[in-house]
Amino acid sequence: MYTLQIEHGISSYGAWRTAYDADPLDRAGSGVLAARVAQPVGDDRRVVVELDFAAEAQAELFLARLRSEVWGTGTAPALRGGPETRILRLLDAGPVAAT
Repeated sequence: MYTLQIEHGISSYGAWRTAYDADPLDRAGSGVLAARVAQPVGDDRRVVVELDFAAEAQAELFLARLRSEVWGTGTAPALRGGPETRILRLLDAGPVAAT
């Protein structure tokens, strides 16, 4: 599994959430298997999004589309500054071993 991790500044969570919920790139249709949204503790002007994909190529394509079709258009007023992004490859997952 591959996770596209995105972190960026926002003007307000409500404004950002409205834009996120509009889903202009059709996350499900683009191969997103699961999504998580979080904020750093004590920093309500940033948001972290993690989108899971089955294949690295799907994550790369989605990121390219975000850059060109959303962030590059100047029509994302809820965002502040450029996003920090990376694609993660899952190596291990499971329960914590008892000691």
